[in-house]
Amino acid sequence: MNALVKKLIAENNVMIFSKSYCPYCKKAKKLFENINVSYFALELDQESNGSEIQNELAKMTGQTTVPNIFIKGNHLGGCDDTYEAFNSGKLQKLLKE
Repeated sequence: MNALVKKLIAENNVMIFSKSYCPYCKKAKKLFENINVSYFALELDQESNGSEIQNELAKMTGQTTVPNIFIKGNHLGGCDDTYEAFNSGKLQKLLKE
């Protein structure tokens, strides 16, 4: 499971571990759409091993909630963290690096 999670994070500039029904996940994805940044979202509620992936993410990051967002391999956090980073300009810097 660890290898799968690390592979997804490494292969995608913006990797969002999400749940399709989660309003915070939708809000975070909308932000990336609004600034024309493509992302890959894995909808954990639609994956047979979704809870295992979420458990692995919790071990890696200490974060047990979704969305769990990575930018170019670095853990950013959840929806509020993403909006904070966007409002401060940190998100734009991370995306350009």
